[in-house]
Amino acid sequence: MKNLKIATAQFENKSHDKVYNLSIIEKLSREAALAGADVINFHECSITGYTFARNLSKEQMLELAEYIPDGPSIKALIAIAEKHQITILAGLFEKDEKDNIYKAHVCVDQTGLIAKHRKLHPFINPNIVPGTSYTVFDIRGWKCGILICYDNNIIENVRATALLGAQIIFMPHVTMCTPSTRPGAGFVDPELWKDKEANAVQLREEFDGPKGREWLMKWLPARAYDNAVYAVFSNPIGMDDDQLKNGCSMIIDPYGDIIAECRELEDSFTIAELDPEKLTSAGGHRYRNARRPELYGQIISAPHESVQKVIWL
Repeated sequence: MKNLKIATAQFENKSHDKVYNLSIIEKLSREAALAGADVINFHECSITGYTFARNLSKEQMLELAEYIPDGPSIKALIAIAEKHQITILAGLFEKDEKDNIYKAHVCVDQTGLIAKHRKLHPFINPNIVPGTSYTVFDIRGWKCGILICYDNNIIENVRATALLGAQIIFMPHVTMCTPSTRPGAGFVDPELWKDKEANAVQLREEFDGPKGREWLMKWLPARAYDNAVYAVFSNPIGMDDDQLKNGCSMIIDPYGDIIAECRELEDSFTIAELDPEKLTSAGGHRYRNARRPELYGQIISAPHESVQKVIWL
């Protein structure tokens, strides 16, 4: 298995503006391909925008959502992948023939659709149906998985995806800088973004503090470390509807170390070269092989009352 060069991107999407968002996806995909990347990952609902959907009716959601793979955005994404010879992962709202609505993240290359993951724990709009399966697929000999945003906060999802063979898990998000029960959480003032150059120091303090990156570092590296996988985290930068997001898209290796991270206050990407040797030399590989599921299999699989509460909605 050869080394793989992966880019993770951040950009300021426009709500309900697929043409604009796809133009930025093409721009960053082209630049990443020229920089040597084999693959680029974009954030959750990067094609459609995300937070604005909390106010949409089911009829409006159905108008926004697309069929996969026959919808226009997937066809456009495949054309971009073919034009620039790069594998692309991006997100949008999906609908099926029964008018079910899903949160989807797709992987395409010049040959067409490679994989589609439906978010297991959606919550931005009550009309979205949860996905019912894990997603593992192949990119250039590497086994890959996708888990969307909140999917990654339930640790069993990451472990299950790794146990199904994933060596890389793409983790598209729209997260951070929102109220929560955790200390220090909250919105970042959108006024700061209106003159981001003059406010760069304050923005960076807010973005890196407990509202943002500081919280992310409490758990994201552990997902990679415990499971001996590469974690490819993507998150928007700038305004998403009325909420300011902090970007910091990054790639974390199986040791839990950040090997690439976007630090700009603008649309950008970063690239890391993934080495397969780390998959077996990292401690998480030994931990997985040392498991004793006979001790806790029934405990983990026991039914419970499912509660999902998102305070800022």
